Amino acid sequence: MAITINAVTRTDLGKGASRRLRLTEHMPAIVYGSGDPISLTIDQRQVRPHVDNEAFYASIVDLFIDGKKKAEKVIVRDIQHHPFKVDVSHLDFQRVDAKKPMHMNVQLHFIGEDVAPGVKQEGGLVSHVLNEVEVICLPKDIPEFIEVDVSAMNTGEAVHLTDLVMPKGVELAALSHGDESHDTTVFSIHVPKVVTDEDEDTSAPVAPVTPDATEE
Repeated sequence: MAITINAVTRTDLGKGASRRLRLTEHMPAIVYGSGDPISLTIDQRQVRPHVDNEAFYASIVDLFIDGKKKAEKVIVRDIQHHPFKVDVSHLDFQRVDAKKPMHMNVQLHFIGEDVAPGVKQEGGLVSHVLNEVEVICLPKDIPEFIEVDVSAMNTGEAVHLTDLVMPKGVELAALSHGDESHDTTVFSIHVPKVVTDEDEDTSAPVAPVTPDATEE
């Protein structure tokens, strides 16, 4: 997915300047990495279409600065949202080197939950322990997401990091040193807890009533 963002160099810095930018449908941003960091101004209308698209956060973005014909190849490293508006208030971009592996967080897409025997036939409850994982790969190999098929799972079963099917050229950061002690659970189906009468009876015992010795 090709994403292009146009920006201009920003020289008017500070909170007051950023506030004035946002009043004109623009937003402050920064690009850093190899080379000097550059403060930028970006039109909100260029960013809005991408904010709710998870591919925006796992793709190489072509960042054109000051109308230059050659784009900076960057990734989105941080995004700050306005406290009560839908707009983005600040973006951090990081330059990427096509020849150097990089660390990225990638979303997990779970499929088949509704047809898994542990859910459909056994009434089990699903638990998403992780919704994203950190991967290491070259920029060209960054996956938009990683699919996790749980359609054949039963209650009491779990998916671990070592069970994930990784795209070619992509490895999990947690397992990159061959240490399976970091083989974290990603997803599981467990039997729902049955509430018994004893579990529900949490009230304090009632003391027996002692007859008044003076009462006839």
